[in-house]
Amino acid sequence: MALFEVPGWSLPSAPVTSSSQSTSKKRKRPADDGHKLESATVNLDKLMKTLEGKDSVSSQASKKKKKTQKANVGGKQSRPSKESNMKQSSPVAKSTARQDIPHNPDKDSRKGKKNKNKSKPDVTVPPKKPSTKIDVSLSHDDSSLTTLQKGMKGSLDGARFRWINELLYKSVSSEAVHMMKENPNVFEEYHSGFRHQVQSWPSNPVSHYISKLSTYPERTVVADLGCGDATLARALVDKSINVLSFDLVSDGAFVVEADICAKIPLPGSEPSPGKKSEGKAQVVDVVVCALSLMGTNWPQCIREAWRILKAGGELKVAEVASRFTNLNEFTSLVGSIGFKLKSKDNGNTHFTLFEFKKTARTSITDKEWSEIMSKGDVLKPCEYKRR
Repeated sequence: MALFEVPGWSLPSAPVTSSSQSTSKKRKRPADDGHKLESATVNLDKLMKTLEGKDSVSSQASKKKKKTQKANVGGKQSRPSKESNMKQSSPVAKSTARQDIPHNPDKDSRKGKKNKNKSKPDVTVPPKKPSTKIDVSLSHDDSSLTTLQKGMKGSLDGARFRWINELLYKSVSSEAVHMMKENPNVFEEYHSGFRHQVQSWPSNPVSHYISKLSTYPERTVVADLGCGDATLARALVDKSINVLSFDLVSDGAFVVEADICAKIPLPGSEPSPGKKSEGKAQVVDVVVCALSLMGTNWPQCIREAWRILKAGGELKVAEVASRFTNLNEFTSLVGSIGFKLKSKDNGNTHFTLFEFKKTARTSITDKEWSEIMSKGDVLKPCEYKRR
């Protein structure tokens, strides 16, 4: 029974031929070669006509160019059109318009600051601590001052000199050393005031010692303790007198830095215990203390003078007359350290001069030295009236 065969419904099936199975299913177009040939000829004619039209247009354009070139050679120049003028003038107009706008530098600076602030990272800088060091230096340039200003400055300099001077008299030498190291200008200010003060004195002890020592033999060795600006050494250098100058601050030439009430950098020794002698290894012939017994420990300076002096050496002392409470007590104290008084000159209203000679002695015990130091108040400090 055939597929989909229903009883009562049947159609006769046509036989399938072999020729129908072998033929292609594609539909073939009828051949029309004559029509194709006609269309090709038409297209060729159109192409030739277009080419002939282009040749005629190009020939006309070349003729026009030749005419314009001849006209330019003859001196006739065509005027530029309005549109070209507008095009050429437009950049200039733009540039002038830009120049007419005023430049605002503040705006640029504000922009620059904003950009800088944006680029910088947020860094917290700790506040600087205020300096506790006091600048006590003073200006010494008087060239631009009037007469009144110079007088006022002189009064201030004098007051400052008196303040420093009184401070040095009432303190131990080690405190003075510390003060000078903290501010070396104090040393210069003090001696500047000292030079000004000397001008009002009837005589200067340093000048007295210059004239006296000028008569000493050549190569005499003098130790100037508390020399200041080394006036003695500068004056005697041409006299072939060897002056060794010592003070709290060195000048790099004449003055050697030293605390004269502690240790002077020169050879010399104390006597051996239990033996009376003048020590040994000394090289100094004369010691000068001109207004230099200033600290409260000034007896130590006299002891150092004894140590560095040769046997029989000289000690010359000049001090302000008003400082002495008792001249005999002063000479007795110096004598207990190992000196003998040779001469005394108190005829000057301002200063008293002493000359001592070194003598042999035994070593000083600590108890004896404490007793000597307790008598140091025989020299009072220089005090000035408050104005």
